[in-house]
Amino acid sequence: MRHSCALTILLATSGTCLAQSSINLYGIVDVGVRAADGLAANNAPTPASRTTSVGSGIDQTSRWGVKGAESLGGGWRAVFRLEGGINADTGSQAKSDRLFDRLAWAGVESPYGTLALGRQANLISDALVAVDPLGKRFASFNPNVNVAGLSNTAFGTHAFGRQYGPSGYADNFYRLDNTIKYTATVGPWQARAAYSAGEVAGDSAASSSHGVALAYVRPDVAVSGATMQFRSREGLPLDAWSLGAAAHLGAWQFKANAARNVADTGPGKSVHQRVLSAGASHPVWRDVLMTAAWYSVRREATALRDDGFDRGFLFVEKALAPRTTAYAEADYTVWRGDAAGLTAGRANDHHGTGLTLGLMHKF
Repeated sequence: MRHSCALTILLATSGTCLAQSSINLYGIVDVGVRAADGLAANNAPTPASRTTSVGSGIDQTSRWGVKGAESLGGGWRAVFRLEGGINADTGSQAKSDRLFDRLAWAGVESPYGTLALGRQANLISDALVAVDPLGKRFASFNPNVNVAGLSNTAFGTHAFGRQYGPSGYADNFYRLDNTIKYTATVGPWQARAAYSAGEVAGDSAASSSHGVALAYVRPDVAVSGATMQFRSREGLPLDAWSLGAAAHLGAWQFKANAARNVADTGPGKSVHQRVLSAGASHPVWRDVLMTAAWYSVRREATALRDDGFDRGFLFVEKALAPRTTAYAEADYTVWRGDAAGLTAGRANDHHGTGLTLGLMHKF
């Protein structure tokens, strides 16, 4: 908290320096009222019951950050970015142990690409930007973010139960510490390569990750994919890939993606997960956009019953001003196998529904 206050004072009192240094404060505040049946306030399955809550980050994740650049001449720039998630409903940090849990990196941009070092999103996350049917809306509940992108691999009766790569958390490998990422763009093509150091003494492979990504993006069509390998501290591998496409046809936009990951979780034990998704967006009238998407998740784990879930979303967004959007959201989940799990020994509902009315402001 002391560091947060110091940074706030610096930003508030150094307007001239900020302008000269090309430093910008930015963020999103997204908060909504949500009613759910069969889902708790954190959207975990519960025994049949209704819940009313105030939620944060349902359209776009609430966050704040600082980014900047300085010219080095000859088309070269020094750049940095610091970004942390916030819970707009409570005012707390998204991660209590990290001020900048989302991004914390510095690097160099040049005519040959960008090299960035620090905490960054994994390459699967980067690949999903152009092709996720929801455009990565409702990240905490979006299966492409959670299961394909490995933000939350624990649901139902099973979890990976360990950390793969240097994320800092078990069952969450969406963002990685100690990452070296290179991005090069040539026309519509964008290529990325990344390596995250595990920093385990005597074993350079333990807790590390590496991968590559390639995207072809034009205004009317996009194809984007990535493959990565993560390792646990014990040297157990987790292999993941994602591949998707997007297309504009008149006023319609269609997106689809397929992803799979396989993790060795112990001697003779493994978990296989796959996510298929598809969706469409279309303006329904002036400044109103409707987006619908469906996700199918399936999981196979050694000595456990096959499970998974299907989840559908409908978003209707109304632009009130260039930086302010009102939205309505509806979702429906069907849990498969034992994925719904138990609460206090009682079986959770195998169906969950949610409705949200919210407001998002960008600054």
